[in-house]
Amino acid sequence: MDEKVERILSVSLQLFKKYGIRSISMDDIAKELGMSKKTIYQVVANKSELVEMVLNFMLQKESMVCLREEEKGMNAIDVLLAVSRNVSKQMQDLNPVNAYELQKYYPVIFREFVIKKRDHVFEQVKQNFAQGIAEGIYRNDLDIDLVARLYIQKLVDVHDPEFLSSVNFGFEKVFQVMFDNHIRGIANAEGLAYYEKQTNLLNNNI
Repeated sequence: MDEKVERILSVSLQLFKKYGIRSISMDDIAKELGMSKKTIYQVVANKSELVEMVLNFMLQKESMVCLREEEKGMNAIDVLLAVSRNVSKQMQDLNPVNAYELQKYYPVIFREFVIKKRDHVFEQVKQNFAQGIAEGIYRNDLDIDLVARLYIQKLVDVHDPEFLSSVNFGFEKVFQVMFDNHIRGIANAEGLAYYEKQTNLLNNNI
C-alpha cells in the first residue's frame, strides 16, 4: 500500500474511533494530516469511499497480525484461546457509536465489512479445528463447519451489551465460562487433560 494512502487511512481510523464517524469531516481529517482536502480526494472520491477503505484497512491489519501456529509453536488449544482473545479485543475496541453510525448511515458498507470479518474468523477457526484433530487433542468426529459457525456466534453473543447487562458477571467471567464450555465440547481426553493442566498453571484464570 502506498505510504500516503496508508497514512490517510490510519489517521482517519484513529479519528473515527475517538470521535465517531459522523462528527469527523473531511476538513478535520485534512487538518489532522496537515494536507489539503484536494490531496485526500486524489485517494478517495468522497467520505463514503473513505469509510469503506478504512474498514478494509482494519481487516488488512487484523490479517497481518493473525497468529501462525506453526511459527509460534503453539498447539490448537493455545492458538484458539489466543485467537479468541484477539477477536474479543477487536470487538471491545470498536466504539459502539461507530457501530451504530455504520449501521444507520453506511448499511451496505457495514454489512460487507461484517461478512468479510466473519468469514475471516470462520476460516481461522476451521483451520484451528483441523489442527487440533491432526494433533490428536480434538475429537475427530467434529462437524468442523457447523461447530466453527456456532463458536463464532458465541463470540458475537458474549459481546452483546444487552446480554452482558442481563447477567451479574463481568465480560472476563462470561468469556471464561464460554471458552471453558467450548473446549470441553471439542477436546478429546488428551486435549482435556492438557487444557486442565494449563488452566491450573494459570490458577484457573484463562
